[in-house]
Amino acid sequence: MPLAKAILPLTTSLLLFGLFANPAPAADPPEVVVSIKPVHSLVAAIMQGVGAPDLIVDGAASPHTYALKPSNARALEGAKVVFWVGPGMEAFLEKPLSALGSNALVVELDKAPGITKLKFRQGGAFEADNDGDEPAADAADSHDHGAFDTHLWLDPHNAKAMTAEITTTLVAADPANALTYEANQKALDDKLDALDAEIASTVAPVKDKPFVVFHDAYQYFERRYGVHVAGSITVSPESMPGAQRVAEIHGKVADLGATCVFAEPQFEPKLVNVVIEGTSAKSGVLDPEAATLPQGPDLYFNLMRGIANSLKTCLS
Repeated sequence: MPLAKAILPLTTSLLLFGLFANPAPAADPPEVVVSIKPVHSLVAAIMQGVGAPDLIVDGAASPHTYALKPSNARALEGAKVVFWVGPGMEAFLEKPLSALGSNALVVELDKAPGITKLKFRQGGAFEADNDGDEPAADAADSHDHGAFDTHLWLDPHNAKAMTAEITTTLVAADPANALTYEANQKALDDKLDALDAEIASTVAPVKDKPFVVFHDAYQYFERRYGVHVAGSITVSPESMPGAQRVAEIHGKVADLGATCVFAEPQFEPKLVNVVIEGTSAKSGVLDPEAATLPQGPDLYFNLMRGIANSLKTCLS
């Protein structure tokens, strides 16, 4: 065989090998910004293998009291997709999203199909009426940001509805990675189903024992697992209770007998000590917004297990 004819197939083989060994890089994933840790965890799980979303309310900060940083504003300006719960949860984001996120697709997850909403309990859980036990009607279309409780993620069924909306959005924004997003959603749904069963088992022995929480953030967990929230120290953490309300709660805790009163990491624990003083109640800590947990795809599961285990430990 002439040398030239021998070289040609060899050269072609080397070129083909190079193409397969060094495939063309995939398109860069979209810049994604997420408001709070629990939602960020779900988005991060869907984006695994593609990219990592940015988080606005990081560390131990609370969305109830957060002030936007310059770095957050820059992230919003460069974002292609922004996920948030909605103005009832992250009121600080409403105007910045309108001003800075105009070039981004902004997804309000409290409007995701399949989300269950519960009415905001204006008087706290000590009141005689049961308005908080019924889903809020037309809450997604209401301009009253207090129409429903926005701690939606504390029911894994709501988390699944959020992940479906997150996946649909990312597939539309980044179709090159659609298969990865969809596979990640399937795996996440399976994990959420297993988590749901695990938590139900964890709290089953103590679900009938009454307890008091710092602020009224646990309706979704309460309704999903049948636990007995007897009341809250404050309805909203933006408004600290007065002396009269603290005295009323102290009396209620005494009337309930042995129970637990739960503080939260971001807020003043001294109020809890005042409420339980002179009673047989114990104190514990619940972290509904994951203030003490490191961000990432595992955070949601650690958050939910943490609440379930804290309840079981304190109420047992």
